[in-house]
Amino acid sequence: MDSRCSAITESLREARERTRALVDDLNQDQMIGARLDIVNPLLWEIGHVAWFQEYWVLRHLHGRKPIMANGDALYDSAKVAHETRWDLTLPSKSETFVYMQNVLDEVMNLCESEKDSRRFEEAMYFLSLVLLHEDMHDEAIACTRQTLGYSKPKFADDREMKPSPELTNQIKDEPSPETLGDTMIPGGRFLLGSAPDRPFVFDNEMGAHEVEVEPFAISRTAMTNGEFAAFVEDRGYERRELWIKEGWRWRQRVSAQHPVYWLRDGSKWFCREFDEVVSLNERQPVLHVNWYEADAYCRWAGRRLPSEAEWEIAAGAEPTTDDQSITKQKRRFPWGDETPTPACANLDWRAMGCVDVRLLPAGDSAFGCRQMIGNVWEWTASDFGAYPGFVPGPYKEYSAPWFGDHKVLRGGCWATRSRLIHNAYRNFYPPDRRDVWAGFRTCAL
Repeated sequence: MDSRCSAITESLREARERTRALVDDLNQDQMIGARLDIVNPLLWEIGHVAWFQEYWVLRHLHGRKPIMANGDALYDSAKVAHETRWDLTLPSKSETFVYMQNVLDEVMNLCESEKDSRRFEEAMYFLSLVLLHEDMHDEAIACTRQTLGYSKPKFADDREMKPSPELTNQIKDEPSPETLGDTMIPGGRFLLGSAPDRPFVFDNEMGAHEVEVEPFAISRTAMTNGEFAAFVEDRGYERRELWIKEGWRWRQRVSAQHPVYWLRDGSKWFCREFDEVVSLNERQPVLHVNWYEADAYCRWAGRRLPSEAEWEIAAGAEPTTDDQSITKQKRRFPWGDETPTPACANLDWRAMGCVDVRLLPAGDSAFGCRQMIGNVWEWTASDFGAYPGFVPGPYKEYSAPWFGDHKVLRGGCWATRSRLIHNAYRNFYPPDRRDVWAGFRTCAL
């Protein structure tokens, strides 16, 4: 138990350092930011992260009194309506940092005092919950910085946050993404979801159940900027027949003509990355497209989005020896069960952005699909819903309120933490959201 206690407390400390670093350079006006329905005031968000940790570990698990008397009225996301968060009288940034540190100190002290007690297993569940919750909000803070045009985050030690020179050497002899083409998945029966024997599982992944999937062909890589630009230049955003009814209404409402951060100068495409305008890299995955845009592209290309079951099979299944079906063997990650490394996946902010879709062949799935973990979230065709026998976890607001009107994304992105992501992890957003680090890959019809 000592090693598990040391590991979780070190992760909690590191996550809190990352949260602070993500906002450390921002002034008071930036910490409040524009009132938009797709972001939170960052001053509220960092306080909420600490409140959530205090609520589930110190108060729910240990019955402690609140550290901040009015914390619930400020930071309980289930009760504080999103549109009111800019109107709250929030503590200053420095006061919020003090609160964040006080909560963390108390949590770490309790973890140390209970590492040999019978309650340690229960404590580990809630410690894992608050850690991964903070990781999710850290990714959301990056999305907010992008949405509001702030500069890239700055970290104290950025040596590991730059693309490795070895990465670029991997693609010298690789064909273009277009010629990598599809890979055939033989289909069969597959156990979709996470088994309950994992140390921590989110409620929407539980209820692992067998599904039968027909053979299908899926692209080896995510869709690239270059491929999506062909859709844009063929007037894809103007052609009503390519869009479902809800998608066309969205396109008209926002007057979309191309992905949200793209800019054109003559014949060249550029894009905004945080506060900088850079040339569009044709070999990187298309980013910040919503489900409607991905779906319209598929109609234009004569393709379709994979279901989440197909996506998970392509990422985690293995073929039988005769390649006629899939085995019952299931991988936790595309490359196997070993935890992610920089050679396998672009995660943990390491590259501070997306990389070429041809990179990281060491992370290929058994069927040759590349970068199914990391680099860019991928939309699927599936509605977000409950698996059979769904039972909400202690944090009841995490999944159930969003069933039915959200779409499932899989795989993580460059800012996703490696301790959070795996093949069965389900992310979910409404189909009109473009602020997420999301793209897609496609299947043959």
